Amino acid sequence: DRGLERQLGRALRFKVPAEGVTVVEDLVRGEVRFANSTIEDFVVAKSNGDPLFVLAGVVDDREMRISHVIRAEEHLPTTPKAVLLWEALGTGELPLPAYAHLPVLVNEKRQKISKRRDRVAIEDYRAQGFLPEAMVNYLALLGWSPGDGREFFTLNELISEFDLVNVNHSPAFFDQQKLLHFNGVYVRGLSVEEFIDRCRRWAAQDALTPVVADFASSEFARLASLVQERAATLSEAASLVEFLFTPEFSVEDASFEKAVARDPEGGSILTEARERLASCDFEAESLRAQIAELGEKLGRKLGKVQAPIRVATLGRSVGLPLFESLEVLGRERTLERIDGALARIAKSAS
Repeated sequence: DRGLERQLGRALRFKVPAEGVTVVEDLVRGEVRFANSTIEDFVVAKSNGDPLFVLAGVVDDREMRISHVIRAEEHLPTTPKAVLLWEALGTGELPLPAYAHLPVLVNEKRQKISKRRDRVAIEDYRAQGFLPEAMVNYLALLGWSPGDGREFFTLNELISEFDLVNVNHSPAFFDQQKLLHFNGVYVRGLSVEEFIDRCRRWAAQDALTPVVADFASSEFARLASLVQERAATLSEAASLVEFLFTPEFSVEDASFEKAVARDPEGGSILTEARERLASCDFEAESLRAQIAELGEKLGRKLGKVQAPIRVATLGRSVGLPLFESLEVLGRERTLERIDGALARIAKSAS
């Protein structure tokens, strides 16, 4: 104690022992040793008396009887300072907490995940329709595994089996595609009733923009199981049935160009399909039989003859099964949309 008064330009420093080492027992990295000669006499309080984080953190940990300090690996260099402070304040009945420094998360370029560059906000994933249980499961596997190759766990299983000792200290890749796969598995694992309820709650509470799809409707209920098989997120579910609910139906230009305009038989397929669909039983199997028969007549496989019909009626080249979709769409709207496509062909030819 030099008896110096607090004033501008002065700060309170911790005097680090000149000799020896400070050891951090890390649950992830094992014993990490720091030569005291490499640790500067670090500031613990500013000239105005405000404590710096290292001192405030240690005091808070002691006051709250913290048992484990778990944080990112970039904080490891400050940990020997915390250990020195803790010991200087006296251990007594307050043993050092267990330290665990977790691996950093990196993106597909193996760059550290950044909130300024990468999508990291949980709210963003919730708005896209990711399920919380899928997100928890996936995040738990970033840097940790049970050692037996399993990937899917209930929350109770994770609580029971997770152990910091098994956390890897190498950087963990936050794989957006794998997260999408995980979410799809969880979506398909729901009952149809729960899937419909999740869609309704997502649209009402979490979607960033108004959702066109009416998840409470009988129309959606009729297609829900087919949507569930194909949607990896709840926002994808909304997109898959948008053709049923949009007040102003439109066809993707690229899809129309490829499946209809460039097909020499596109117009004739739509014309004859309209005639058949105007008079047949309007249920999926009957619709399939009619279009399959048309395909045989033209020497086309079913998928090839479906393509212009799908784009004309559903607005895109990929989506739900065509005939089940048309059954729910109904005869009137189906014929109206085929008429619109035929008018578009006629207009482009004139």
